[in-house]
Amino acid sequence: MQQLEDILRQRIAILDGSWGVLIQREVRGEEAYRGDRFRDHPRDVAGDPDLLNITRPEIVERIHRDYFAAGADIATTNTFTATTIGQADYGFDADVVREMNLQGARIARRVADEAGGKLVAGSIGPLNVSLSLSPRVDDPSYRAATFDQVCEAYAQQIRALVEGGVDLLLIETIFDTLNAKAAVVAALDVAPDVPRWLSFTAIDRSGRNLSGQTVDAFWTSIEHAQPLIVGVNCSLGATEMRPVVEELAKTATTWVSCHPNAGLPNAMGGYDEQPHDTSRFLAEFARDGLVNLVGGCCGTTPEHVRQVVAAVDGIPP
Repeated sequence: MQQLEDILRQRIAILDGSWGVLIQREVRGEEAYRGDRFRDHPRDVAGDPDLLNITRPEIVERIHRDYFAAGADIATTNTFTATTIGQADYGFDADVVREMNLQGARIARRVADEAGGKLVAGSIGPLNVSLSLSPRVDDPSYRAATFDQVCEAYAQQIRALVEGGVDLLLIETIFDTLNAKAAVVAALDVAPDVPRWLSFTAIDRSGRNLSGQTVDAFWTSIEHAQPLIVGVNCSLGATEMRPVVEELAKTATTWVSCHPNAGLPNAMGGYDEQPHDTSRFLAEFARDGLVNLVGGCCGTTPEHVRQVVAAVDGIPP
């Protein structure tokens, strides 16, 4: 991915921000998600953002435009939960899931090209199953899915994202490293030439993910995948995330990214950190030589990205 590497050698690159907070402001209720096509679908679908790639593509397109206008170099596709496993709760089959990914990638690709050669990262999020942990307290050996099932679910998603025109694959919010390894196997199998970006999630200030790994152990586990970028995102705000980013920056042998939440969730589950705060923290990371690429996760908006762009401007990578 020569274009991205050229950017990373010259300056701090910019990812977009959250999708959830923007969608929730605008899309509310069953009918708003269903559209005409899924009017008679037997399950509730409110709160399924990936469905909007099919039913409300104009909203997805506008969000991409807003982030590019704010200065983002890279758009993430609106496909964070678009796997057959993730969409099973909504009752959608493999054909609909494929369409979610294909349309999500195509929308992002079209807007990125119109914005002047911007880049698209196919968003591959975590699942609602864990290969490392049992959901049954009385049966620690039980798993809700097998490694092969998880791998195939990710392979289906990746095929559609690549067909839709993504530039790289962002395996993000990695709370379970074994799940991520299944995604890596899928990526190496079905799209070996598409660059990979892997992003770790620490569940709390311990700096470990849900499967118990520290970030340096995580790097050891996924280094064989030869990611173009490795990073940290979600769960924590930038201040709480800093020790994890510092450790990764010392350990990793490739470009390092960070896209934090807008602080820790408040009592209502919202995010209170303002754009000037997030941008100040990420500028400190950049000045201290910890990161090559920054953006936002839960609770961030185009205004967060706009101020991040200004804050890191001129800081050498």
